Amino acid sequence: MPCRPGSVAAPSIASVTSAAQTKSVDLLIVGAGPVGLFGAYYAGVRTLSTAVLDSLEEPGGQVTAMYPEKAIFDVTGFPAIRGRELIEQLVAQAAPFEPGYLLGQQAIGLERGDGGFAVTTSAGVRIECRAIVVTGGIGTFTPRPLPVGGEYLGRGLAHFVPDPTVYENQDVVVVGGGDSAVDWALMLEPLAKTVTIVHRRAQFRAHPHSVEVLRNSSVSMLVDAQISAVRGDPYVTEVEVTVGGDARQLPCDRLVAALGFTANLGPLLEWGVELHKRNIAVDTKGRTSVPGIYAAGDIVEYEGKVKLIATGFGEVATAVNNAAAYLNPDVSAFPGHLSDYAPPGAVGSPTA
Repeated sequence: MPCRPGSVAAPSIASVTSAAQTKSVDLLIVGAGPVGLFGAYYAGVRTLSTAVLDSLEEPGGQVTAMYPEKAIFDVTGFPAIRGRELIEQLVAQAAPFEPGYLLGQQAIGLERGDGGFAVTTSAGVRIECRAIVVTGGIGTFTPRPLPVGGEYLGRGLAHFVPDPTVYENQDVVVVGGGDSAVDWALMLEPLAKTVTIVHRRAQFRAHPHSVEVLRNSSVSMLVDAQISAVRGDPYVTEVEVTVGGDARQLPCDRLVAALGFTANLGPLLEWGVELHKRNIAVDTKGRTSVPGIYAAGDIVEYEGKVKLIATGFGEVATAVNNAAAYLNPDVSAFPGHLSDYAPPGAVGSPTA
């Protein structure tokens, strides 16, 4: 099935739910964002059979859901790479090792036994595994709604911009003052007929450089303002913006509410792992307080933690390699020279 423009095609895998309700693997990775996908690659390097579980329908986590077309500038080795392209490359990197993906399913129950764990998903699949690496980012995230106009969701109102092409020649209003709001306003500026950003404060939370670019763009900025009404039948055609007590009517074909989101670790809170500031506490090996369960990425917390994709890549490499040593005490956590593990025919592999 072709995917929509800007989306990331899911890896081609056999359906776990139709083939069997129980799947047995060495390692379960909970979270198919960038960190989890890189973890699937390293698990393959260590010859571990792996399943990757995520509640979203496509791999990529927040990157796919929120900014697939946004340029990312802090991934090692890439001066800039679009979110969608980063996810495609990570999926391709892990593909030779054939991890199994279970998408659109949430991890619900956890059972512990002598041989490891059994995780039950919201789709009723039982995953038996010997170790777990949790890379769930911020957990399940829910967009914060607009105070008015929520009934227009899907009828001109959206919380994310996965496909900027549908905004061409449209009057667009973006609500919010964070990075997502400013990034989307700038991304849509060359496509849309008009772009207006509405923020309830005078100061923006977005990166200062992005705000400077915004001020020098053609995007109209309404600060100390808020959306007081949304109109149209059946689709949005107009919004009312209150600025300093005065109401203004703006034409609006597309309304983007980028007000942030609330995060919830959900059933992971019941797994018995030690938490720190509502995140999972880990040691220098990526181990949680439960033997056999590791964690990496934005979901973990420790002193000096910096929440970057680049940081998560290093953390998950550490966690997966230490999980490999946990599963087989005769091997080292150090993976050695990766050219020795490269798939046949890959650049740098012994057979290339």
